[in-house]
Amino acid sequence: MQTRRELIGGLLAGAAAATTPVWRTSLSAAGATQVATGTPLRVGMIGLDTSHVTAFTSILNDPANPDHIPGARVVAAFKGGSPDVEASATRVDKFTADLRDKWKVEIVGSIEALLPKVDVVMVESVDARPHLAQARPVIAARKPLFIDKPMAASTKDAAEIVRLAKAGNVPVFSASSRRYVEDVLMLQDTARVGAVLGASTWGPATLEPHHPDLFWYGVHAVETLYQLMGPGCVSVSRTSTATADVVTGTWADGRVGTVRGVRGGKYGTYGHTVFGEKDVVTGTSEMPLPDGTKRRAGYYGLLVRVMEFFRTGKPPVSPEETVETLAFMEAADISKARGGAVVKLSEVPR
Repeated sequence: MQTRRELIGGLLAGAAAATTPVWRTSLSAAGATQVATGTPLRVGMIGLDTSHVTAFTSILNDPANPDHIPGARVVAAFKGGSPDVEASATRVDKFTADLRDKWKVEIVGSIEALLPKVDVVMVESVDARPHLAQARPVIAARKPLFIDKPMAASTKDAAEIVRLAKAGNVPVFSASSRRYVEDVLMLQDTARVGAVLGASTWGPATLEPHHPDLFWYGVHAVETLYQLMGPGCVSVSRTSTATADVVTGTWADGRVGTVRGVRGGKYGTYGHTVFGEKDVVTGTSEMPLPDGTKRRAGYYGLLVRVMEFFRTGKPPVSPEETVETLAFMEAADISKARGGAVVKLSEVPR
């Protein structure tokens, strides 16, 4: 039986090794990105108003970074930004300057100018409202596309991104980094836990007025729940106060999962409990890892999978599951408006 250390090491190290591919030119029939053998994959970024752009660039572009992932470089970026979102307007110039001056990334004036310079694209805009508009030209240019969480600011927009990508045979992937951190991966040790009968997750859930409540920060705890439970939720109910939201989801097979979004007290910690067939196990983002396992940078596990996705054209989370996570969060808003009533995910417009 694998130890937890062996399990995590195999998942992360094995995936990292797979990010050094042999490529030719263009997008293959399977959707994989392929460039000349030995040539780093050219990554373009859209939306430079989040710390993710500098963190991701450091991991991909700096061989001295202890979490460096080889085989790709961020080479060009489009600034973007949303003047009516404080987190965007107050940070976009700083992050743009960092990419330009420290990392020597070319800053271009439009998405159209970006596309010929890159093989693949990462939409990073912290404001999810423009994600659909930003994705359209990328899909039309047949560039494999990663969209940082959430995929869009509505389930309807996310479903349209998926529809366009399928119609154009363009791979698309979206996920929270919390899916792939060590303390979550450990809870997928099926030898100890057995079949997952239910799960509970928690994390920060600060709000932003231009997005449905959980879309802004609660998305991390929601995606963690889906990483542990898998898709198949049919209905949710929500209890909401000034300091917390608790959303209970019922899956089609009768399993129950809950998300607690925290806005009071100590709310910077993420945590999760799995109720398994064999054991009940809890982990947190601050827990010491067993057997001396190294905790990687928070974005490492996600970027390993993004690079593997670009190499193969196969997203580790299906677009349909991503759309379901947004429907889960949007149904929770409807439940709040109805005083905590149970709301079916099928009621959410798509």
